Amino acid sequence: MTDLYPSRVADQPTWLERKDPVIHSPWRYESPLSQAQHEAFERDGFLVLQNVFETEEIAALQAEMNRLRGLPDSIDPETVIAEPASGAVRSIFAIDRQSALIGRLAADERLVSIAHHILGDEVYLHQTRLNYKPGFDGKEFYWHSDFETWHTEDGMPRMRAISMSVQLVDNFEFNGPLMLMPGSHKTFVTCVGETPDDHYKQSLRKQEYGVPDRDSLAKLAEQHGIVAPTGPAGSVVIFDCNTMHGSNGNITPFPRANAFMVYNAEANRLVAPFGAETPRPEFVGARKHTQRLVPVSGSLAKQVRAA
Repeated sequence: MTDLYPSRVADQPTWLERKDPVIHSPWRYESPLSQAQHEAFERDGFLVLQNVFETEEIAALQAEMNRLRGLPDSIDPETVIAEPASGAVRSIFAIDRQSALIGRLAADERLVSIAHHILGDEVYLHQTRLNYKPGFDGKEFYWHSDFETWHTEDGMPRMRAISMSVQLVDNFEFNGPLMLMPGSHKTFVTCVGETPDDHYKQSLRKQEYGVPDRDSLAKLAEQHGIVAPTGPAGSVVIFDCNTMHGSNGNITPFPRANAFMVYNAEANRLVAPFGAETPRPEFVGARKHTQRLVPVSGSLAKQVRAA
């Protein structure tokens, strides 16, 4: 397969024009996004939706988040990533397969319908995780394009995937919220440095390869600016796979946490990695667990009451 976005193959970074559509469906009155939201995502590469989930649903998700942070026996230890210094839980991957409630969240019609609209295809989950950024100890996630890693290390062919981050606690401007560069999704910035073997073991804790050079980041920030969406628990941040993003560390007493789902188009299933000898493990980039998501409607709280 022709590599349309070669990265980690040269000793100098380059900027490549995006070769894929941002939104693969035309806007219609029955679309799950308003016309203004549709146009904003096309322009900015991200969208923030507030009040998506009701109070009872948020409470159920928060209770599940706290239960899973205690690492019950049902959690596969390989999927747990710790903070580099404190050892606190940083992320739990493949969480849709380890929590019935998070699996139900990932299949929620309110989210999946938007994924269908943006990607113009049936979808499956490329990756899911719970991200914890505890008070005082939560470390930063450095600037990066998810697609650069998914393409180079997982073998995702095209820019036809999106991320949805469901905020599980209130996000403030001071507790390490997600930061994005609006409009950066239309440029692919290549990275320098050959991918080490088993790079995921280090990169999930602190990424050093697959991050843009500082000159490129400075130029992107100058061109596009930086925004840090905030909002109450239950808000959803949707962003394109190539939108440049990151987050600061959290030195406040107020934790930050989110449920993170990556929806990939069925036509964009993984192939051999474009810049690594072997693909990352299944819990990071799905190759076997690629069942088509069937949207489920109704309250998430019903999942809890039925359990």
